[in-house]
Amino acid sequence: MKYFEEAKTIWKKYVPKSGQADTVEGELLRALEKLRYEAQNNGNGNWDEGFERFCTYLWETLNDNSTFNKAVIQDIKADIDRVYNYQEPYLEDDLYDRITDRVIELSLSQNGPIVREKDPSQFR
Repeated sequence: MKYFEEAKTIWKKYVPKSGQADTVEGELLRALEKLRYEAQNNGNGNWDEGFERFCTYLWETLNDNSTFNKAVIQDIKADIDRVYNYQEPYLEDDLYDRITDRVIELSLSQNGPIVREKDPSQFR
C-alpha cells in the first residue's frame, strides 16, 4: 500500500467506532474494511444488501474522471467488480490495498476531508 500512513490518519480521525462516517474518505475506508473483513473472516457468509451498497458507494465515488484517468478507472471497476462477486470471496490484501490507495488519491485531489450525508438505507 502506497498511502498507509495517510489511510491510518483518515481512519483515526474520520471513521467512528460504530455507524457511518461523516466524511467521504472515512466512509470509503469503513466500507472497504467491512468488505475485506467479511470476505477474509466470514467467506462472505453474511453478504447482504448492505455489502452491495458498499460496493456501489465505492464505485460511484471513485468513478471520478477528474481525479483518475480512464485506465485507472477501469482498474478500480475491475477491483470493485471482483469484490462484488461475493460467491468467490477475495481473500488477499492486494486488491483492498489498491482501492485504499485510490481513496487516498481522491482525498488528496479534493484537498479533503469531503463532508457527506449519511445513507439512511445503510445499516452495516
